Amino acid sequence: MKIIFKGKHIEVTDAMRNYIEKRLSKIERHFDHILEVIVTLSVEKNRQIVEATLQASRALIRAEEETDDMYASIDKVADKLERQIQKYKEKYFQKPHPGTEKKGLANKGVNAEDSESDKIVKIVKTKRFAVKPMSVEEAAMQMDLLGHNFFVFANDNTNKVNVLYKRKDGNFGLIEPEF
Repeated sequence: MKIIFKGKHIEVTDAMRNYIEKRLSKIERHFDHILEVIVTLSVEKNRQIVEATLQASRALIRAEEETDDMYASIDKVADKLERQIQKYKEKYFQKPHPGTEKKGLANKGVNAEDSESDKIVKIVKTKRFAVKPMSVEEAAMQMDLLGHNFFVFANDNTNKVNVLYKRKDGNFGLIEPEF
């Protein structure tokens, strides 16, 4: 398992690296499909924040915690990752899955048009990620594991990009854009 360390407003010491590696090695014993973990440590005022993104062969799991002690934040993130992996294993290995052969998506670009609104939009973070083919059920599980209220994925039934989102009433909605 490859671990990438990042520090924001903090230097990641060898002691921190060793502690994180020790905590994550326990997770690796329970789940051997982990490819890479990106751990970001940051300090904002008195908040010690740890964010971990775990890339497994068929899952992306994210956890974030903040306390007033960096090692406590590391412990909480490791515990959260362990719970999420257990949840993933229970859901994923509980039912049979179709073959692993998936159809590729054609590369299609989407151009954003300028809005005539007077409102100024400030983009504070941009993320790029691979859109992977999966079922709606798998997308719902990934969205839950990431703790997000929406998830962009390639629907393996239609071979088109879809957006799954959580509605205010607790149910899910599916957006099927037409290009």
